[in-house]
Amino acid sequence: MGALAEQLRGVVRGPVFGPEDDGFAAEVAGFNLAVRHTPEVAVGITSEAEAAAVVRAAADSGTPVRVLATGHGSARAIEDGVLVTTARMANVTIDGRIAHIEAGCRWAEVVAAAAEHGLAPITGASDAVGCIGYTLGGGLGPLSRTYGVSSDWVRGFRVVTGTGEVVTANADENPDLFWALRGGKGGLGLVTSMDFELVELTSLYGGSLFFGADDIASVLSAWLEWTRSVPETVNSSVAILRLPPLDAIPEPIRGQTTLTVRYAFVGDPAEGERLFQPIRDAGTPVLGGVGEMPARDIALIHNDPKDPLPAWDRAVLLAEAGADFATTFVDVAGPGRQLPLVALELRHLGGAVHRDVPEGSAVGGRGGAYSLVIIGVPDPALFAEVLPAAADGVLAPLAPWISPEMTVNFAGGLSVHGVYEACWPAETLARLTEVRTAYDPDAVFPYGPRS
Repeated sequence: MGALAEQLRGVVRGPVFGPEDDGFAAEVAGFNLAVRHTPEVAVGITSEAEAAAVVRAAADSGTPVRVLATGHGSARAIEDGVLVTTARMANVTIDGRIAHIEAGCRWAEVVAAAAEHGLAPITGASDAVGCIGYTLGGGLGPLSRTYGVSSDWVRGFRVVTGTGEVVTANADENPDLFWALRGGKGGLGLVTSMDFELVELTSLYGGSLFFGADDIASVLSAWLEWTRSVPETVNSSVAILRLPPLDAIPEPIRGQTTLTVRYAFVGDPAEGERLFQPIRDAGTPVLGGVGEMPARDIALIHNDPKDPLPAWDRAVLLAEAGADFATTFVDVAGPGRQLPLVALELRHLGGAVHRDVPEGSAVGGRGGAYSLVIIGVPDPALFAEVLPAAADGVLAPLAPWISPEMTVNFAGGLSVHGVYEACWPAETLARLTEVRTAYDPDAVFPYGPRS
């Protein structure tokens, strides 16, 4: 691999690191501190031309290539080949309602640039996540019921294929690759940029409320009933949180088991307030607020961590969830249980999530009614056995409501048996395999549960 590293140093301006080099560990570090990547070579590209040169050199030597932006989705360690890091390609420009987003951009940068024009991207819950990797998996965010998944708003990609060729993929050029990149996630090439349509949005009615342990059952039941009739302009989620006794956590919820309700409404604030009133009436909030807010502050609704930390999660989609589900969920995950789980989040799906774009896309899991994400205590000593057992204990009683569908961005490291195949309908998975083979015939970009 030393020869390949030397060759790459001759074609890129960015750094090229081997495992023994100073700077290697920092270059390959991702958001999840529990995952330690040890590729044979790490390359920090600065341009599309460098991306193509790296892929051609790797392909010629039979070396696999993987890509790291922020590393939020890196649930499995990379232990061979070339790891391309894209953080140095982080430019975003706005032209009309189209944002041109380079491979290393995070959503915070796009949100800020779009807001200067009275526009907003349809993003995920966290603005610290890398735009490209998130969007390749479809992307369920706090406005998805109203606007659809994030990949629905992509208007084109620039991609380095497995042969090192740089191509455009959009509705007119390489439409099969465009179809696959909107939801197919990995193994399709190195995406160097995307053109992303923005929406006219300067404000929304949203925020979050926290309820104490005594109100968890009543608020959860009210929320589930409420989600059965709210319009598509209403987006929401709930999460049972077991919060540690840390000074950084506000006193009313510090060291407590609480339920938080997150809300985002697009439209007249008075109507947003009226629609949210049943949740306010379901319990007594101990913290938080919901009101009119700038669209650029949307990440504050979920307020996800921005700093790297050890992370473990498990997720499923639910086909439906009614009163019986609420009772069971509180029984297995509520304050009466001692669990090594910091969050169990239910997101209301449906609405525009259920509708594919007119030309079709590879997004899977559109049929889910809700998502359930379980996040474990951030202690890597628990990741191998304790947290999987705890998650299994929660999910087993919920089996009657769990959908056979899955969405790939919630599938972790694809290590759970059958989850990869569940991320797409059989015909979609077959077509994805065909497209991957066409654009990466030698499997330069490994992807899947055995990659």
